[in-house]
Amino acid sequence: MATTQDDLLSVAFTPEETSSHELTRIFNLQKEAFRKNPFPSLSERRANLDALFALVKDNQAAFIEAINQDFGCRSAYETKISEINLTLEDIRYIRRKLSGWMRASERLAPIWFLPARAQVIRQPLGVIGMIGPWNFPMMLALMPLSAALAAGNRVMLKMSEFTPATDALVSRLIKSAFSEDQVAVVSGGPETARAMTHMPFDKLMYTGSPARATEVLHATAENLTPVLLELGGKNPAIVHRDFPLAKAVERIMSDKLFNAGQSCISIDYAFVPEDMVEDFLKAAKADALAKYPTMVANPDYTSIINDRHYRRVMGYIEDARAKGAQIVEVIPDGDEFGASSRKIPPTFILGADDSMIICQEEIFGPALVIKPYRELEEAIEYVNARPRPLALYYFDHNSGRAQDVLRRTVSGTAAVNDAVWQFCVHELPFGGVGHSGMGSYHGEHGFNAFSHHKGVFYQTELNQLWTVKPPYSKITDFMLKLMIR
Repeated sequence: MATTQDDLLSVAFTPEETSSHELTRIFNLQKEAFRKNPFPSLSERRANLDALFALVKDNQAAFIEAINQDFGCRSAYETKISEINLTLEDIRYIRRKLSGWMRASERLAPIWFLPARAQVIRQPLGVIGMIGPWNFPMMLALMPLSAALAAGNRVMLKMSEFTPATDALVSRLIKSAFSEDQVAVVSGGPETARAMTHMPFDKLMYTGSPARATEVLHATAENLTPVLLELGGKNPAIVHRDFPLAKAVERIMSDKLFNAGQSCISIDYAFVPEDMVEDFLKAAKADALAKYPTMVANPDYTSIINDRHYRRVMGYIEDARAKGAQIVEVIPDGDEFGASSRKIPPTFILGADDSMIICQEEIFGPALVIKPYRELEEAIEYVNARPRPLALYYFDHNSGRAQDVLRRTVSGTAAVNDAVWQFCVHELPFGGVGHSGMGSYHGEHGFNAFSHHKGVFYQTELNQLWTVKPPYSKITDFMLKLMIR
């Protein structure tokens, strides 16, 4: 899930950079190890997955503490649900399916080639570079890692400088479970990230902002390094008037407040029928207070990751206020929010327009723009006139209308009558399209993303292809007539 601001250029919380010399040393070490073992066996790959599984399962408390330390306040439940459980389920699913994915798949050769046969072999790419985000620091590092290991690769992983405690924990645990020529965690900030983008990896995965992704593409072009970009965007929700409003509100708010909205697939703006906006707002305020009767001292209400991002989100809200938007905050009785806690109350923005930063940039916080609409067509046209989002959510029990909305809009992922849960379905690809990303992973899609699909043709001793080779003859004419029919 993508970060939103200056991932490669930020200077906050920057640990010591890993030198270019050290990066090159590790890369060469992994490259040589891959040359010696270019197609790891099923048992080797399963052993790697088992080691990764144990690493997570046996250190749950440490991960909860490290992530909480990085955020200042991160709900232990949110860490268990989104980081620990999802990662373990992902590894378990991949391990169960891996033998089938590794088998060569048969393809039908044209009749003129029979009895020749064709296959697709999925083989490891080699050495994979990964630059991870801060918002779900453990899960968004280890889930791609599990896919790359399942595909038989070596991996160099850089985590975000915004989560130094999690970075240090992952680095220590990886060193204890894997040799450096298999998996290496490198620390550092923007300079390490930039250096990695200039290295000749067999594939680079970058999770971050669209703005920084352009830098990544420029850098990787030097070596023609293929990239998997998992970015973000302005994710819409559209609530049809026939859908039960209370149910839509509960599901939208569950998404919006989870991890304080710091998710690349979190809803940025919600289209609500204009005559239902007041009811939506009333229900949303009640839902937020029911979920979090207190917030400032509530360990289940997560903080914004750091001061910089706190100021960024608050700046978006204040910019909207200054330009005429109505700002509605949900503050429990007795709570006093301030910069020291880095907690932001659930905030709704009404009357927003495209001149406001909050309508231009991914919010990555517990703020929701509410946009009224009269006809469904207005919402669809608004979404289609803007860069393609990573996720789109539509609330409507009418399956015909839902399918029409899905067909007429383009987004990386989508969910109908709920939000976010598409990320948790292992058999669905996860990734963006256009502005929101390039390529996808999860489950078999992740295995495929880190594999080369090699087409192989097997010729037999007796075959028909002599009929279309020189010297050409009447038999050639006859065969061509059959082929070109």
